[in-house]
Amino acid sequence: MALMFQATSRLKRAVQLINSLEKAKFPLLLSRIIQKLHLRDDRAFSEEEEEKLQIALGLESDDLHIVLETCAFILEQAAYHNAKPQVLEQQLQNIELADEKIQALVELWTSNGKPVVEKLKQRSLAPKQLQAVNWRLNLQMAQSNMAKMKLPNALFELRVSSGSQGVKDNIYLEFTHEELYSFYNQLETIQSQLDSLRS
Repeated sequence: MALMFQATSRLKRAVQLINSLEKAKFPLLLSRIIQKLHLRDDRAFSEEEEEKLQIALGLESDDLHIVLETCAFILEQAAYHNAKPQVLEQQLQNIELADEKIQALVELWTSNGKPVVEKLKQRSLAPKQLQAVNWRLNLQMAQSNMAKMKLPNALFELRVSSGSQGVKDNIYLEFTHEELYSFYNQLETIQSQLDSLRS
């Protein structure tokens, strides 16, 4: 069984803070975190909500951030390892999380784990995603100092979107024949490596 959590000094501090939280408030905190886990650019709580949370949980700002980040990290690790509830429970016992906090995390993971894993699979690592490719060929026939010349090139327009709002942008690339051939060979190499990973 792979170790999901390394007992670093920061994690130990986070465990102390989480263990000190009121039993009734912890599941509500987790529920909000797991709802936003798959959204890369969105924080689980707004700044105003965090200020209210500090008061409600009796935590300093830095300590609250440690708690929120650690809870999100625990859930991300559970998703990454596609952890079964009993495995997650064992791993959390290893870092000395209090039993009632483990129970809250395991119950949340049992009811939400599968959809969270699916949403995270769809999340891209890259900040921009390719939506469409347009291209055209150009042929430069002459230049002031060279009357007879043929210089072909290809112009690509990559339509990309970024962020959860799907902001669209265009990227333009121009290739000579040699550059395009070199790029094509690199794509072939990438494709063969991807194929080998899938088999």
